[in-house]
Amino acid sequence: MTTLEERPATAHDGAVRTLLRMRVREGCEQAFEDAWREAAAQIAAVPGNVKQELLRDTADPRTFLVAADWADRAAVDGFGRSAARETLTAALRDLREDADRSTFEVLYGITGGEQASHVRVDISTRVAPGEEEAFERAYAIVTDRLRGTKGLVREELLREPDSDLYHIFAEWESDEDFRNWVEDPSHADQSGPLIRWLSVFFQRKLYEIRFRPQEAGVRGVRAAAPAPAAAPADAATVAAPVAPAPRTEAVVPPPAPAGDARPPVAVRTRTAAEVLVVGAGPAGLTAGIELARRGVAVRVVDKRPEASSQADKAIGIHCRTMEIWEDQGVVTEAMDAGSWLHGQTVFVNGRQTHQVDWSGLDELPYAHLGLPQYETERILGGRLRALGVEVERGVELTGFTQDDEGVTATLAHADGPVEEARVAYLVGADGASSAVRAALGLTFEGGLSMFPQLFMLGDVDVDWEMPPGHLVRWVRIEDDGDFTGMLVCVPLRGRNRYRVATLAPQRLRDTIGSGVVPPGFWKEYDPPGLADIQAAIDDLGPAGTTASNLRWASIFRVKHGIVDRYREGRAFVVGDAAHLHPPAGGQGMNTGIQDAWNLSWKLALAVRGEAAPGLLDSYDAERRPAGRAIVDRAVAIAFTDEMDMEDEKAQFLLEMQMTMNYAGSPLVGEEAGRRGFDGGPEPGHRAPDVTGLRRFGVAHDLRVFDLTRGPHATLLLSADASVGAEELEEFEELAAALRRDTRGQVRPYLVAGPGAVVPPLVELPVLTDPDDRFRAAYGITERGAAAYVVRPDGHVGFRSRPVREDALREHLAGVYAV
Repeated sequence: MTTLEERPATAHDGAVRTLLRMRVREGCEQAFEDAWREAAAQIAAVPGNVKQELLRDTADPRTFLVAADWADRAAVDGFGRSAARETLTAALRDLREDADRSTFEVLYGITGGEQASHVRVDISTRVAPGEEEAFERAYAIVTDRLRGTKGLVREELLREPDSDLYHIFAEWESDEDFRNWVEDPSHADQSGPLIRWLSVFFQRKLYEIRFRPQEAGVRGVRAAAPAPAAAPADAATVAAPVAPAPRTEAVVPPPAPAGDARPPVAVRTRTAAEVLVVGAGPAGLTAGIELARRGVAVRVVDKRPEASSQADKAIGIHCRTMEIWEDQGVVTEAMDAGSWLHGQTVFVNGRQTHQVDWSGLDELPYAHLGLPQYETERILGGRLRALGVEVERGVELTGFTQDDEGVTATLAHADGPVEEARVAYLVGADGASSAVRAALGLTFEGGLSMFPQLFMLGDVDVDWEMPPGHLVRWVRIEDDGDFTGMLVCVPLRGRNRYRVATLAPQRLRDTIGSGVVPPGFWKEYDPPGLADIQAAIDDLGPAGTTASNLRWASIFRVKHGIVDRYREGRAFVVGDAAHLHPPAGGQGMNTGIQDAWNLSWKLALAVRGEAAPGLLDSYDAERRPAGRAIVDRAVAIAFTDEMDMEDEKAQFLLEMQMTMNYAGSPLVGEEAGRRGFDGGPEPGHRAPDVTGLRRFGVAHDLRVFDLTRGPHATLLLSADASVGAEELEEFEELAAALRRDTRGQVRPYLVAGPGAVVPPLVELPVLTDPDDRFRAAYGITERGAAAYVVRPDGHVGFRSRPVREDALREHLAGVYAV
């Protein structure tokens, strides 16, 4: 049973709150409410019970929360031994699916609020050790600012003892009042001191108050109400299991305005396709490349008549993306077109607080590259063209339907005709204003998605003296912890040329930046002028700096967040269609590329009928948690002085997505015997490169990436001098069988350590590792053999020590139709 500490500033002496969350059986909702009302009369008579209320989750009408306030902990213990507890347990036992209970110590009591429309909101966030006092002080400032907010009745700050988890438990007069406050841009100003804690870990749950009995009896019993409407798009659902929504058969975006209607004239499909990718940005082009590499007939369409040819928002190319481009064969062209970013310098309130040099990190196969998005699209588009696929421009998706066999998409061509295209799968890579996302009814949730922001970007020359190649960031934080300004400057190719990103000036925030916007909102406005960029530098940058030669500028409004699911039937979303980020940290484009990298190899197997039944489900299971973490991290980078990690190298590796992993995926695992692994890449983590390998007939050294490069998975078998010839011959038989059973999707190799004696092998290619680098990098420090399966996306799918054929086959059966 979890307890929550009372906060001394506002707590009642010894007061305790218990929360019992239950999910009832389908069709038993009203019976549950009636049973609880009867039991509540007995509970109210238990000594020490102050008050109770029954709350209902607006996102899942079958989930209820029973909240009770007690005079002290002894009263709670007394209730646990009372007949009233037994009555409650017996009354609800057959009506519920499950339950969990935690105990909260309250800050101040709950009175009033008997109106049937009232709702409770539980906002939880984590606070790092040592920051508790600052967080509580910031919370006090925010509560003072919120006085008089329409519809806010009261709220409490709760903390779980021996934990970093806090809860803000608030009561509002109605769901509408709460949503109006959330959508109001002034919300960000009111909540400014808390932003740094509401960005990295954040959850919100919304409950409808169903019943609140009198302290010494039952009163105010409300009539049965219909099931509440769906929760607001950005309210997170509770952690109880929720039945999946019925599958959508017909999916059609909202109709276009009458003046934009096109005659339904059929045109012939250009080429029979198995997958349709909507959107030719970096994520869509990556999906197209990966599908085409695997022989899938793919079409890539984009409603833009021309490819981008001038500055775009995304610049930074992360190290992990560079590894992907090496695999795709475009990394050299990207390096030739870009410029290296050498480090980062951070100023807080005008004082330099951090300066990090990114060069010389052994863990990095590539440095951080600066490359405008239009160049990225040019390079990826050229690679796609070389694979025989041309982007079809001026083609817009206007609707689609799906069934058990495929998707029928309606495509409107710029010159008038409308086409119906039949494909097996649809990938929505159509950006922030995604038609695929809207048609599927995907909703944004979580994190700072509730804070709409107006950003200003510009490419200018500046006359300051900063370390060459350094990303420079200024942040202003007031004495009370309020975040009041940010300026991020990324060096571009050229002398003293930078991309400047900052919040738009107040005059624009008061006009185009005002008003309620939905989650996932994105809109671009008339660009700012050089004077606006100069004013931002004057406000936050070094004194006396002059900006000149404005080449490109943009103002856009975005509401950060991530959709509630990445897949619906045979349709998927990637990139900005799935998650929206602030324009700082370079996270958005790189994350979208990795979405497509993760999805495409799985989709290709499914198209060919070679995928295990649950393989496509792993896309959401792997990429959505990664996406959420990256969104939160990007917000923290943009809106706080977040450079406080003790290990700045670890922070940089995280930001470059080198340590992003799928450790919790159902698709990965290991079989470690008594000896196990001494470090090395864990299941779901990126498989590292190793140099210095040798192969007969090749004059130069080889790398592990030479073996894993390409659209296949790789089985790496490791043997040292203790492994005998008989065991190695068994490995050869295993390798041949797995290659055959997976139709060549798995390529096996033996990496032999120093002193290993390898008999002639025909079906198992052999490389030698004279310096034993592979075993050191992969955590194989003791004698004997081991096996690693590296997935097509370069992550460890499985590892085994000793090598067990049954375990390897069980893992591969979860990936391939073997």
